Amino acid sequence: MLEARDVEVFYGASQALRRVSLKAEIGQVTCVLGRNGVGKTTLIRAMVGQQPVRSGAILYDGRDITGLPAYERARSGIAFVPQGREIFPLLTVEENLKSGFAAIPRAARKISDEIFELFPVLKNMLGRRGGDLSGGQQQQLAIARALIMQPRVLVLDEPTEGIQPSIIKDIERVIALLRDRGTMAIVLVEQYFDFARRLADRFAVLERGQVVLAGTREDMVESDVRRYLTV
Repeated sequence: MLEARDVEVFYGASQALRRVSLKAEIGQVTCVLGRNGVGKTTLIRAMVGQQPVRSGAILYDGRDITGLPAYERARSGIAFVPQGREIFPLLTVEENLKSGFAAIPRAARKISDEIFELFPVLKNMLGRRGGDLSGGQQQQLAIARALIMQPRVLVLDEPTEGIQPSIIKDIERVIALLRDRGTMAIVLVEQYFDFARRLADRFAVLERGQVVLAGTREDMVESDVRRYLTV
């Protein structure tokens, strides 16, 4: 569904990505692993349209979208949950969810019951301000807001960062459920190896802006991957 093909990205004279390729398929979780500062977030920002690409291409369902702005990619079915969640702290939970309506047609603008089946805690917090939620609750809200868009591709940037273990388990359950439904492709950026290994169908490890390991879950050798995750 979503593919980066030989992508190169620069920040001024500094090269952040070097001919990086990555594919996300329907019904699969593709994990991007690596230490801080190796280019993981730059890669997915390029894929969702928030970072310009110097060379290479971004393809969506076989169509070249390299020049398409981020809002058009969102309207076409690519949802992004950024690192740090970036919810609106002064808006209520319900208002945060409704902010996801911007990318879908007016007739489809409805918060489905499925959102509360996936994240039951949000149902009792609709009137609370987003900034009053715990970090884990805010992460659930950010993912729910992305799902409001009814995406075909869901891109998650380190959803376990700073989250308590019980919420991590809830998020893992939701990601696995969404994958198993077979209606969307999921790209997951992660540093937490065990979380990634349990969910990944395919993986790519970045180091200094390049893919140094890639393959299926069966190809994932823990010692090899951890070598690129430890500081």
